[in-house]
Amino acid sequence: MTNRIALITGASRGIGRACALALSDAGARVALAARNVGQLEELAGQIRSNHREAFVVPVDLASQDSIKEAASCVAKEFGPITILVNNAGITKDNLALRMKKDDWDLVIATNLTGAFLMSQQVLQGMMRERWGRIVNIASVVGEMGNPGQANYVASKAGLIGLTKTLAHEMGSRNITVNAVAPGFIETDMTHGLSQELKDKMLANIPLRRIGKAEDVAGAVAFLASDAAAYVTGHVLDVNGGIYM
Repeated sequence: MTNRIALITGASRGIGRACALALSDAGARVALAARNVGQLEELAGQIRSNHREAFVVPVDLASQDSIKEAASCVAKEFGPITILVNNAGITKDNLALRMKKDDWDLVIATNLTGAFLMSQQVLQGMMRERWGRIVNIASVVGEMGNPGQANYVASKAGLIGLTKTLAHEMGSRNITVNAVAPGFIETDMTHGLSQELKDKMLANIPLRRIGKAEDVAGAVAFLASDAAAYVTGHVLDVNGGIYM
């Protein structure tokens, strides 16, 4: 993927940050997108210090206008996007019985609709290039469900369905669309969990460890590479065996 331009959403921290670093190490020029521009600039500085190229662009995945503006800015100022990692996501947890519609709407808008709209923005360019890679960051809970996360689970299950449909539609254009479904990964999202809950989850993980963001990034880098040219519509589980 040398010199190909990869756009990573939610690149400011966690899995998105690890994906940006992995793709940069693999030779891609990386466009870093998120709401926190300060964190993006810090990451861009780190990448540039390794003599690689990075471009920072603010984006709010809950806003169609923001998505269009970000994609257009990257294409005009940095170059055609041929790798997209739809990573950005949020949670607004509650039991379904008590979940507010606003919390449902915001999670679906950001995690699912945002990924759909961003994919729309880059597909025309990928079709012109006759080469493209879209990697959607789903979740193990999108496959197995999880109490208290009806909105988040629905968004990730929907992302898997979107992945398979786009793979059907884009295959003849040499564009692959795949998903990575992380399990229990050590990120800012999981830092607040109690040790008791962590221990309970670890007991159900055959590899007996919490995953690292780099574990997910390695899978993303593979799916974005030429080595995965014959892989599309696939959901790659990176979950330590918690769901098989």
